[in-house]
Amino acid sequence: MKKTTSLLYLLSVLFSCSLAAQEINIETFSTGFNRPLNIQNAGDDRLFVVEQSGFIQIVQPDGSINSDPFLNLSNKVSNGGERGLLGLAFHPDYQQNGQFFVYYTNTSGDSQLSRFNVSESNSNIANPSSELSMLTIEQPFDNHNGGCLAFGPDGYLYVSVGDGGGAGDTGNRAQNPTNLFGSILRLDVDGEEPYTIPDDNPFKNSTSNKEEIWAYGLRNPWKFSFDSENGELWIADVGQGNLEEINKVSPNDAGLNYGWRCYEGSAPYNTTNCPDSNTLTFPVTAYSHSNDGLSKCSITGGYVYRGSEFPSMVGKYIFADYCSNEIGMLTADGSDDYEITYFGPFAGNLSSFGEDNSNSIYVAGVENGIIYKVLDSNALHTEKSSKNEFVLYPNPAHDRLLITQSQRTATTLTIYDVLGKLVAKKEIKNIENEVDISSLKRGVYLMQMGGNDKQETHKLIIN
Repeated sequence: MKKTTSLLYLLSVLFSCSLAAQEINIETFSTGFNRPLNIQNAGDDRLFVVEQSGFIQIVQPDGSINSDPFLNLSNKVSNGGERGLLGLAFHPDYQQNGQFFVYYTNTSGDSQLSRFNVSESNSNIANPSSELSMLTIEQPFDNHNGGCLAFGPDGYLYVSVGDGGGAGDTGNRAQNPTNLFGSILRLDVDGEEPYTIPDDNPFKNSTSNKEEIWAYGLRNPWKFSFDSENGELWIADVGQGNLEEINKVSPNDAGLNYGWRCYEGSAPYNTTNCPDSNTLTFPVTAYSHSNDGLSKCSITGGYVYRGSEFPSMVGKYIFADYCSNEIGMLTADGSDDYEITYFGPFAGNLSSFGEDNSNSIYVAGVENGIIYKVLDSNALHTEKSSKNEFVLYPNPAHDRLLITQSQRTATTLTIYDVLGKLVAKKEIKNIENEVDISSLKRGVYLMQMGGNDKQETHKLIIN
């Protein structure tokens, strides 16, 4: 009993200290971009960075930029203000079919959704003549273009469209599903070209409402993303003059009305001729432009962290505010409420987040042209500052764990789960040792090594 109690105490200290010490920070990963607005990966170790002027650049794992752009659309794009090359998404089967999708404002100032293919002879270059025009939306104003693209867990392409611009949506476009404004579209891009309407889209076969619409009542859903673990959709909708909102829904919840221009966040804005509020979907949380110190103005939606490098960040929604240059972390409090913690300020006007193929998160500074990696700096400091007789890697691990000890000696290795239960025990004798951990489930464990003269405790993560 004493052994289990002491282990539980040690685990609680380790994990509570990790949480208390968490400090979201950013470090420079790659530099030299011209107004980066989007970061994507194609299922490999490259990052693709979208520049507002119409270029897509490839970044290698070491942060270097390929000498030639992946795609150059600068002669097709109207650039400036909120216009430009805004969105990029790779087909889930990109490695097989080479298809990717872009959203840009064309030279007439209208929104253009197109499909391209990668070159058959060079995976680092797209085929510029392969463009398939899929959808063009005539824009009444030059702002609120939306432009975020992402494939959902259902394999359909989701597209964000702003309310058409101006201020206050005086044309009441976002509440009118007979047009595409203020909405998220859902398209089947694997059927007849350029796309077909999924059978369960809410306005499928409607004679008045646009069949492409999956959700509406949004002002400018500049960025949205799917949680890679459970498929939940997180929509960050840029507010009018006071509130920035974050929405979270199941991808099965089609046809929701998010309330704009009737409501900004959950607060009434212009409720003339609006539907009953009970029929609307309100955000899970919102923040005002004046709360928590620094002046804020525009939310940059991000991702729920599902990487393995920073355990205390797992399950947290990471976003930013464009004006305050702060990064926000949204944490559920165990009920239906969420708590926002702000970090920073940083620099560059944070315009977009992205993930690599290991679910690490990156953020772009549009003004300084820098791509940063988001990290828990205290966790890194703890790992780097420790001096141990034993080194274990990789950590996080999967099926096997390599353990190096400073000298050849017989050492006892014990692994406990978070409840203090012994789940593995092994003797290691060599300087280099391989341990089979394939029988252990995904999670966090406590590992103890050595005897009374050099006992060490390590946190082990299995993914």
